[in-house]
Amino acid sequence: MNDSADERHKNRMAHKKSVIDQHIEQADQEKGLLLVLTGNGKGKSSSGFGMIVRAMGHGLRCGVVQFIKAADKTGEELFFRHFPQVEYYVEGEGFTWDTQDKTKDIAAAERGWAKAAGLLQNPEISLVMLDELNTILKLGYLDPQIVFDALNNRPAMQHVIITGRGAPEALIELADTVTEMREVKHAYQAGIQAQKGIEL
Repeated sequence: MNDSADERHKNRMAHKKSVIDQHIEQADQEKGLLLVLTGNGKGKSSSGFGMIVRAMGHGLRCGVVQFIKAADKTGEELFFRHFPQVEYYVEGEGFTWDTQDKTKDIAAAERGWAKAAGLLQNPEISLVMLDELNTILKLGYLDPQIVFDALNNRPAMQHVIITGRGAPEALIELADTVTEMREVKHAYQAGIQAQKGIEL
């Protein structure tokens, strides 16, 4: 770059820094966040578990409830079971197309919600992840009002991550941060099996 280009770049970055610094200065609230990770693309649960690791790095206690997921051990469960500061519950019977038993699926969802409700009442738990709860709500397996009441009445500084496709509009409205994963391409479409460390 010549001197003129260098100067233009420096001016652009100085302006950008000024704008960002102003936004940071105006962000004076502190509260527990509700984050919703939804959409048809891969990475919703992975993103949530990344935030669990980040919270653990700060010495925070975390809780995880996995809905839908079956008893088969996933890599994340095998990992987080080693850490006593993470309460980890798998309360699913597997994907609904595998179980083909709505009554059993609803019972599993209700068991999972009982665990989730306990975590959402515990001020010592700084971050709660409710994996695939969006799917449970979409299927109508839990009363959404009970879920929303628990979210609204949780400890003030407790963060909650909710994952799964098809997040209901009311939950999106309630959330502080919403990310929608969009599928562009997936190995599964090319006949490639789910891989350990990637999907499992």
